[in-house]
This record gives sequence, structure tokens and C-alpha cells, in this order.
Amino acid sequence: MDGQFYNPHAGELTFDEVVRTIVEGMKEDSKARYEILVGTDSSSAYTHDDFVSAIVLHKIGKGGRYFWTRRKERKTPSLRQKIWREAWLSFELAQHLLERLSASSLLHFNLEIHVDIGENGRTKTMIDEVVGMIIGSGFAVRIKPEAYAASSVADKYT
Repeated sequence: MDGQFYNPHAGELTFDEVVRTIVEGMKEDSKARYEILVGTDSSSAYTHDDFVSAIVLHKIGKGGRYFWTRRKERKTPSLRQKIWREAWLSFELAQHLLERLSASSLLHFNLEIHVDIGENGRTKTMIDEVVGMIIGSGFAVRIKPEAYAASSVADKYT
């Protein structure tokens, strides 16, 4: 997994350091229940799109930590393609995270992908296809307003 990640308290981290921080955080209280949430949001400039992906470690009932990474890509010609790109970036990140966490720990957690689409607005026609792709790949998925990893955490840095 390329790219730098950031955390408001720890600063700049590699993907390996993010995984290590998540595992250590979960081991601190192994009896707690955890969710790991992955979401991506984007913003557009004149020549490029700015995609921000977030990983949220949510200790249920006790708060959480988050990490985010940014990538700039050539401007996407349509909203449909941009939404698909956001969903795909989240899917890829979730896959890498699941591989690493499965290999490095026996901790139990739920992993969800949060997509920045919802029943209101121009993205509602894409719900079935985007959600279907993610569920068909074996991941749980949430849309707005429950998709806060994308619509709140990642959005904060776009």
C-alpha cells in the first residue's frame, strides 16, 4: 500500500504503522468490541480530483481513532465515474487492511466500507450497483447518513 497516512495525534505514518497502531489499540482492550470503517470522499479542482480515504478504528461505546491518506488523480469526466472511483479506492484499501490484520492478529472486529452516496441527491440512482459490488465482494457497506467514515472523516480533509 503506497502513500502516507496521517493521524491528528501521531502525524505522518506508513500503512504498516497504521496497521500496527490499530492492532496495538485493539490489544489494549481485547474485550471491547471494535469496528473498522473505510471510506473515501473527493473534491474537484480545475485539472484534478483530490481523493481522501479514511480508516476509522471505532471502539464501540468508547470513541475511536482515524487515519487518512490523499491522492490526486486526473479529473474524472462524470459524477458517476468519480463515485465509482471513491468506492473502488475504499474497496482496495479495505482489502489491503483485511489482509494485513488477518495475518498479524487474531483480534475480532467488524469491517465496513462507507460510501458517500445516499437516498437524497444525484447519487441515489447508483446505490444498488455500488452497494451490490461491495456486498458481492464480501464486505458490509453503509450509505449516507450512516457512512460517516466517508461523509464526515474523509470529507474533513478534501
